[in-house]
Amino acid sequence: MANDPEEKQPSASPKKEEPSAVNPSAAASEPASKPPATPAVPAAKPPAAAAPPKPPAPPKEGPVALDNDLVKRYKERFGEAIREAWIDRKQAILVIARERLVEIATYSRDEEKFDWLSDLTAVDWPKREQRFDVVLNMYSLEKNERLRLKVYATADERVPSVQGVWATANWEEREVYDMFGVVFEGHPELKRILLPDEWQGHPLRKDYDILTQDTAWVRENLGIESGQ
Repeated sequence: MANDPEEKQPSASPKKEEPSAVNPSAAASEPASKPPATPAVPAAKPPAAAAPPKPPAPPKEGPVALDNDLVKRYKERFGEAIREAWIDRKQAILVIARERLVEIATYSRDEEKFDWLSDLTAVDWPKREQRFDVVLNMYSLEKNERLRLKVYATADERVPSVQGVWATANWEEREVYDMFGVVFEGHPELKRILLPDEWQGHPLRKDYDILTQDTAWVRENLGIESGQ
């Protein structure tokens, strides 16, 4: 069959509409892209306040020379028999002549009202010529005050007994005799009070060998070897 001359040819496909150019005004109205977020920087802490300076350490307490009214009264009464005077930890200490101990002790009790002998003891200084300090600690109930008397003695010197001034000195002097070997002249019954009568030596002397003495005593008196 012949072609129909008037037959229409298919029309060409319509052209795709090209996107119109960007409208500058529209672009301007679009929000600009946000820049990347910057991490927050923590606020700097205020500098710490400087620590307050430490207060100076209190001065160490120790013996200080004493010349108060109490000492003056003793010196006026006994003169050179008061050899030294100082205060240590709030307690007055008088070093006195050994031979005048009873006289000064009696004055302390009757005139200064130190009516209680709270302690009587000794200290051994073996390298010193007068190796013993004999120490009397007294207390005044009336004045609420303490006083310490101290005398020096060699191993061979006798110390006057104050048992007649304070009855408590009876047993206290026996204990010092037992432990240190200090002899108290005028004591009514000076004998051991803690150790057996046959014990040799005095255990609180610094040069005392207690293990040797203990071994010897146990062997001699119990017939066995010490377990020390």
